[in-house]
Amino acid sequence: MRIAVLSDIHGNLWALDAVLSDLARRNVDVTVNLGDILSGPLLPAETAERLMPLGLPTIRGNHERQVLEHDPARMGESDRWAHDHISAIHRDWIAALPASLRLQEDVLLVHGTPGSDLVYWMESVDPAGQRPATYAEVLERAGDARASLILCGHTHVPRAVQLEDGRLLVNPGSVGLQAYSDVHPHPHKAEIGTPHARYAIVERTGRGWAVEQHAVPYDWEAAAQVAQRHGRPEWAFALRTGRMPA
Repeated sequence: MRIAVLSDIHGNLWALDAVLSDLARRNVDVTVNLGDILSGPLLPAETAERLMPLGLPTIRGNHERQVLEHDPARMGESDRWAHDHISAIHRDWIAALPASLRLQEDVLLVHGTPGSDLVYWMESVDPAGQRPATYAEVLERAGDARASLILCGHTHVPRAVQLEDGRLLVNPGSVGLQAYSDVHPHPHKAEIGTPHARYAIVERTGRGWAVEQHAVPYDWEAAAQVAQRHGRPEWAFALRTGRMPA
């Protein structure tokens, strides 16, 4: 089985279309979507319209939950843009998405960790900023989730960690946003370093799961110009560079 893994599209239809086009020549059996689909100052409604007919196995991320449940007056800018620009049909679609999903008995899809859509799994944040999580931290966050393959997103950082008990954790990175900053639990930023759209392919082989990480070029300048017009220059910079402004 070959599984294409998408996550954290964030309304970036240009990146999504490039990834779907790249996947068309990769001979995958199924494509999954790990959430954070629409939030951001780009094209949330159009991204929903592109995805809904595909019927991909899809889970919700923290941003779907926030767009649906939080008070619009207290939302962050990205969630508020999505909230204000999607229709009731799009809202019903994301409301029906599960928080986690088993593709097969031994393949588990989560957004953050099995216990939370907000906790970073293979990254950690301390007062010095964001860093790769230690093995002990990764293992603790895995809990008792049982699957030979666990797919997660949320951090936008492509990474894979093999646990000693055989479980393989894979984060495909982000389709739509290669850098961001946050203030919780401490100020930090994630920077992938290139603007390419990211996704992964995971394949079951006779020796276990094989992992391919992919970086796909797309028209990031078009996306950056839209972010700029919508009042988000930091997004425009991130989309063009894969870095955050100094």
